[in-house]
Amino acid sequence: MSTTTQTTIPGSGPAGDPQGAAAGKQRPGGYSRGRRSRTASVLSHGVLIAASVIALFPIGWLVFLSLGPDKDDYLHPGRILDKAGFSNYSFVLEHTGFLTWFGNTLIVAGATCVIGVLIAATTGYAVSRMRFPGYKKFMWALLVTQMFPVAVLMVPMYVILSDLGLIDTYGGLILIYCSTAVPYCAWMLKGYFDTIPFEIDEAGRVDGLSPFGTFWRLVLPLARPGLAVAAFYTCLTAWGEVAFATTFMLDDGKYTLAVGLSSFVSEHDAQWNYMAATAVLIAIPVSFVFYLVQKHLVTGLTAGAAKS
Repeated sequence: MSTTTQTTIPGSGPAGDPQGAAAGKQRPGGYSRGRRSRTASVLSHGVLIAASVIALFPIGWLVFLSLGPDKDDYLHPGRILDKAGFSNYSFVLEHTGFLTWFGNTLIVAGATCVIGVLIAATTGYAVSRMRFPGYKKFMWALLVTQMFPVAVLMVPMYVILSDLGLIDTYGGLILIYCSTAVPYCAWMLKGYFDTIPFEIDEAGRVDGLSPFGTFWRLVLPLARPGLAVAAFYTCLTAWGEVAFATTFMLDDGKYTLAVGLSSFVSEHDAQWNYMAATAVLIAIPVSFVFYLVQKHLVTGLTAGAAKS
């Protein structure tokens, strides 16, 4: 029979005792390793609270102004409390084309999201896994397209769409939005695909999958955080864009939400109360989508940035 002797170190508890382990790691002055002082904790929380107030104040102010029934209430915000109500929202939903604008935006944003993410994902995967002639120059060419401002692109894009007969069509607007969203998403997804081990592709080939089958069945499920970021970016691009939608959509029945929002401001008048209520209604779906994909946003952005 063997006898095991346990040695107890002064100042520490028995093995497996968390109190003893914590006591052994305690530093002079009463603070454990990795803990911050009370002053540093108070300062960091104060900075975070101040940043949160700064970020949330414009949103709260917009919601507050949307409750004022008169268009000039923004000049006297103190009077809104006495007559706050939801009459602006009722007017926007019942007496404007908001529901039509919302439907048009869903069509454009949904199609842009699906088509843009599919093109960006296949592009990023091809550049990440395949070494064809000029693949680096191809990615730099995509990046160069992001250098030109909207004002420079407006005229040539209008001429191209006019020649193709796509002016005042959903297809033309979707094509424009994809051309602006795909380059960034392709770069981001390429960096994310670089973090996925190449052995997964080799295992797919061993199992008899084609290159597209490997991409669709094995790689894409692992790239969900990156795809979520790309989908959110493309959807947001189409949801709130004004310049292209105003220029290329001529029929009132095809206006998107952003263009409809601008209709409350004319040369001689501005209905700020209706505009504020419409802006709040526009932000609600985007906030809901952000809530659904928020757990993937940080992972997708940081993983793609690590390899891009």
